[in-house]
Amino acid sequence: MSEPAGAAESALPSEFGLIGRHFRPLAGPGALDLEDDAAVLVPPPGRELVMAADAMVAGVHYLPDDPADGVARKLLRVNLSDLAAMGATPLGYLLTVSAPTDTPDAWFAAFARGLAADQAIFDVTLLGGDTTSTPGPVTLSLTIIGHVAPGAAVRRRGAKAGDEVWVTGTIGDGALGLAASLGKLDDPSGYLRARYCVPSPRLGLPLTGRASAAIDVSDGLLQDLGHLCRLAGCGAEIEAGLVPLSDAARAAGPAWLADCLGGGDDYELLLAVPEGRGEALAAACATLGVPLTRIGRFTEGPMAVRVIDAAHETVTVARHGWSHF
Repeated sequence: MSEPAGAAESALPSEFGLIGRHFRPLAGPGALDLEDDAAVLVPPPGRELVMAADAMVAGVHYLPDDPADGVARKLLRVNLSDLAAMGATPLGYLLTVSAPTDTPDAWFAAFARGLAADQAIFDVTLLGGDTTSTPGPVTLSLTIIGHVAPGAAVRRRGAKAGDEVWVTGTIGDGALGLAASLGKLDDPSGYLRARYCVPSPRLGLPLTGRASAAIDVSDGLLQDLGHLCRLAGCGAEIEAGLVPLSDAARAAGPAWLADCLGGGDDYELLLAVPEGRGEALAAACATLGVPLTRIGRFTEGPMAVRVIDAAHETVTVARHGWSHF
């Protein structure tokens, strides 16, 4: 994502003109004004870099007619969520945009506006990337870069039998928001669709030294909890009645419970917390405006997730999560 310095836009190849119009204003100091094919990044003194990458494809990860500014914000936020799960602070990002040649300039303008809005919220800037054409669909990839104190990154590996399972926010809004977008569920307030289109990465929570393991809920609560179980070599048990649901999700009714537990796109944090430490962590998160709820515990035995009701009877859930392939 580089552009010759000082060239008149009319004399530039269309790619460079597009970069100059829409992406150069997003660039930070390390991007070298997007004049080079690489950025120069100086990490904060005494910190370790944390990097993650996620892609979004039209028709797979978002609806093709979703507003471009919202698509941009979701792309940035789902990557920021990966940093949040590790307790990292955002620094900057690299972006790759592949779009059909007939994509209107107005789409790129709106896409850039969405990025600019969230750059201001999350204090990050564009460092560089690439723009290419494709027969379609629009394909987007973002690499997020953050930092943590040495050895402070919270990993997926680390849960132990006896640890409690805690989650931030509410679960199921993303999946129900997709259902609402597809006309399968009423969403009179627009709350569910908003949660699906523009998630809230839980950055800045004091997880280091308090959470044994963490993951963001992108592929579904049950599936992502299963990832923690496999890395820990243990199982987990969650109580369906303790899983926090928004008012809008509760209004959808119990028939949508399986979608809430297995639907994904929530981008809340799922944590393993040693017994007796969760309440203090929940209080600390509450001061930051983020609710934290205990929903179960990790158990000895098979590396599987069991859902139980108030009578401790097993609840069968057919859908456990999203598969990328």
